[in-house]
Amino acid sequence: MWTYHPDLLATPVPRYTSFPTAAEFGDLWPGDHRKALQSVKGDVSLYLHIPFCEKICFYCGCNTGAAGKRGRLESYLTALHCEIATVSALLPEGTRVRRVSFGGGSPNAIAPDEFLALVHALEQNFELEDPTYSIELDPRTMTREFAAAIETAGVERASLGVQTFAEHCQRRIGRIQSEDTIVQATDWLRSAGVTSLNFDLMYGLPGQSRDDLLDSLTRTRVLGADRVALFGYAHVPHIVPRQRAIDTSDMPGAEERFAMAKLGFGYMVTHGYTPVGFDHFAKPGGDPLAHAAFDGTLRRNFQGFTDDGAPNLIGLGSSAISSFPNLLVQNEKNSGKYRMRAGAGLLVPERGVMRSHDDRERGAIIEALLCHSRATVPHRLLAEVQDRLAVFVERGFATLEGERLAIETEGLPYARTIAALFDPYRAESQRRFSSAV
Repeated sequence: MWTYHPDLLATPVPRYTSFPTAAEFGDLWPGDHRKALQSVKGDVSLYLHIPFCEKICFYCGCNTGAAGKRGRLESYLTALHCEIATVSALLPEGTRVRRVSFGGGSPNAIAPDEFLALVHALEQNFELEDPTYSIELDPRTMTREFAAAIETAGVERASLGVQTFAEHCQRRIGRIQSEDTIVQATDWLRSAGVTSLNFDLMYGLPGQSRDDLLDSLTRTRVLGADRVALFGYAHVPHIVPRQRAIDTSDMPGAEERFAMAKLGFGYMVTHGYTPVGFDHFAKPGGDPLAHAAFDGTLRRNFQGFTDDGAPNLIGLGSSAISSFPNLLVQNEKNSGKYRMRAGAGLLVPERGVMRSHDDRERGAIIEALLCHSRATVPHRLLAEVQDRLAVFVERGFATLEGERLAIETEGLPYARTIAALFDPYRAESQRRFSSAV
């Protein structure tokens, strides 16, 4: 199905959950964020970041800390409530919110009543119109009480951070969780009314074999996951210091990672799942993500692949990112500074980037290639990338007819590399990204 060409995967590339990527974020004029909120047009989606976990995993690159100090957690939630009030007051009257996502960290690091208090605050401050709620969860700290809160809130979509069922791999990455724990969390969520359940899995872990990966995929399918996100582990200890605790002596090499990605894709598409890009999968028939992949409405944002078509995504909480047609902005990362500023009723942008017309045009091409494996590319941009694109066309990974560029099935593992051809910032950036596969 796929052929390994190391020369085409030698350069790390972004995951392109935005364009420009966060690597291009810089200082912003404080009024830019306020102006973007006040001039919002169209529907809005909300993302609330809970930067706490009861247990910190070695591999994790998320902005999160230990939830052990209740005082710090409670003061963070107080600040988050303040930010909700501040941001909602700036939106034009009639702005509708149809999607709400809770991520982290682990939203279930807070108490069930604290979670429901956040939901109530959103209902009181924003114009919610039959919103779809989604939440990321740590199965190790999932409880029956939190599942009951999820049911009360009407959460329909949930994502469990499973990563791997192989115990020896779990120990290496600092995330030990029994199969019984994952089964119990799954049962609680189904009973609570969750109709779309995602499992996050990883390949390329230290000590992981293809058999380990196949076993995890099989258990995931048997447990009935509606979606699966199969990520290649990104070992970047220069960016994520906690990864230095991981023994990398038997980390799968580049060719073995490719073989694992190939194995995962082949298993999922032959066991009833629709591919969404090359590393996400969804059950056809019922799951909205599969529908979006079929009907051409699939999008990509900071949560990854999505069926959310809202033009505006507002991030709430420390390090959360907001996306507007002309602006990307990230909140203050430092939890202490965030608490002080948000608690004082101030907006909390730390950095961001204004999106030029050229950025939006290139971003649309990159998104179309990753979501739909095809894009219409103006001649001026084709001329810019023609020499570098030629090798992908010659090897049958892509086809070009006039202005229409398409990525073939054989070329799916090279999709991010092909998309990166249209990213002019990569020639200037010294930041190292994750492996393309």
